[in-house]
Amino acid sequence: MKRYGLTLDLKDDPTLIAEYEAYHRHVWPEIQASIKESGIRHMEIYRWSNRLFMLMETEDDFSFEKKAALDAANAKVQEWEELMWQYQQALPGVAAGEKWQLMERIFAL
Repeated sequence: MKRYGLTLDLKDDPTLIAEYEAYHRHVWPEIQASIKESGIRHMEIYRWSNRLFMLMETEDDFSFEKKAALDAANAKVQEWEELMWQYQQALPGVAAGEKWQLMERIFAL
């Protein structure tokens, strides 16, 4: 099993943040299925202010490239991603349009 931490910002607007959270209380079944099919076994998203942190646990053969290819071929995932981008914004210093950024683990106990 592999573990990844990723981060992303939301637009700093309380109404948009509330809408984003509402969507995540009722994630579309097709999105949940696509996450599982890509080899992700566990996923959690945490929020502080407008900053998000995602924790993912995956199968050993998981790859972000494979997930991206599966997502690109899935119209429902593309619809979800377009909808979510209305609430999200790139982190400072990241190329325009880039979303979740992989974090480097600096400590483990």
